[in-house]
Amino acid sequence: MSDLVFIAFDTEKQAEEVRDKVLGMQKEYLIEIEDAVIATRDDQGRVKLNQLMHPAASGAISGAFWGMLIGWLFLMPVAGAAVGAAGGALGGSLVDVGINDDDMRKQANEALKPGTAGLFLLIRKMTTDKVLDDLKGVGGTVIRTSFDHAKEEALKAALAAQVPLPPAAPAAPVEAPTG
Repeated sequence: MSDLVFIAFDTEKQAEEVRDKVLGMQKEYLIEIEDAVIATRDDQGRVKLNQLMHPAASGAISGAFWGMLIGWLFLMPVAGAAVGAAGGALGGSLVDVGINDDDMRKQANEALKPGTAGLFLLIRKMTTDKVLDDLKGVGGTVIRTSFDHAKEEALKAALAAQVPLPPAAPAAPVEAPTG
């Protein structure tokens, strides 16, 4: 079973940085993400979704390939590719994978102020302690999760934690001028 997390940020840049960090953790096999969407709310109050996966585009590509392949059989590869791309794009646009777009728009509209952004994560599984360590101090406000209370509180604490600065190098002794 997957968990849904929605975190609000002051800027879209912050949300992008955290999404990139989470995707980096996925490459290290610390977390498995099904979907990661950034929602932004503009000054007019409209919500825009910045999704990682675009089913219509991938459907068009696979449809073009299969259409061209079948078109070769009838000696019309270009027409087959065009028909296949159109069919694939239509099929891809009808399939909504990951988090429901309407739900994200509704939640973002309720929770985000104009000019801010939020990050929706659909998490299949994660190594909680390591992921929270990596997210320590990135900021953001947890709006909603499907985690249990303990895990949700740990996420809130990690996001809000102050990351200690590295110790400064000792200052070189200053010699008094002689004169």
